[in-house]
Amino acid sequence: MRIKSIRLKNWRNFRDVDVSLESRTFIIGANASGKSNFLDVFRFLRDVANVTGGGLQKALKDRGGITKVRSLAARKYPNIFFDVTLTDDTPAGTWRYVLEVGQESSGLRRPIVKREEVYRNELAIASVNRPNTHDRDDSERLTQTYLEQVNSNQEFRAIATFFSRVVYLHLVPQLLKHAEGIQGNYLESDPFGQGFLERIAMTSAGKLKRRLSRIQSVLQMAVPQLTELQFERDESNGKPHLKAKFTHWREHGAWQREDQF
Repeated sequence: MRIKSIRLKNWRNFRDVDVSLESRTFIIGANASGKSNFLDVFRFLRDVANVTGGGLQKALKDRGGITKVRSLAARKYPNIFFDVTLTDDTPAGTWRYVLEVGQESSGLRRPIVKREEVYRNELAIASVNRPNTHDRDDSERLTQTYLEQVNSNQEFRAIATFFSRVVYLHLVPQLLKHAEGIQGNYLESDPFGQGFLERIAMTSAGKLKRRLSRIQSVLQMAVPQLTELQFERDESNGKPHLKAKFTHWREHGAWQREDQF
């Protein structure tokens, strides 16, 4: 499954934007143009769908509250709106998730669900048309999305699972190169790639081989002396390593691990 398109209203610096996405998309722009703000949408949806200590309230709290992520241009329409279309590239594989978030009009002014809908192949799933009568009888329910509730997302759990598995990496090479000398706990969700090699190690052998082959073909465009890319574990301590073979200095090439790159 992949995200086919996304529409945002009042999200950070985006007043109203509608973007189509392909299986591989590059985002290019000047500093402070909104690249990171756009990418944070996917992290936000992941955090909302996280049933282990996540959810709507925590996702917004971690970002400083709804007022910090709501566009400064929001005036007459103050709510934040997300409309995400997903596909597995088959005729019967289209989903659409709609979420609108606002604030309580009084009291604690907590973020609440103003609208939540799910469509399967353009047909609405009736049980997810919110707010519903249960929400109106108990407004506390609106502090949570159905996306984060396993007892409510059964009919669209494929979406919840997909969002919860979103990976966002801003790799810091030093964390890989000097991993043994850097001590400390990983940050939640490991955004800087401290556990990048461990994550690679958990990939099945067949998938790992295919992915390394694709990565190698791309890297060779920039580094033509790179002839081979492999993943291995240290025989003495079992730690994972990424190694590459270069033909810079030796006729038959020489191997280097990530701490030598």
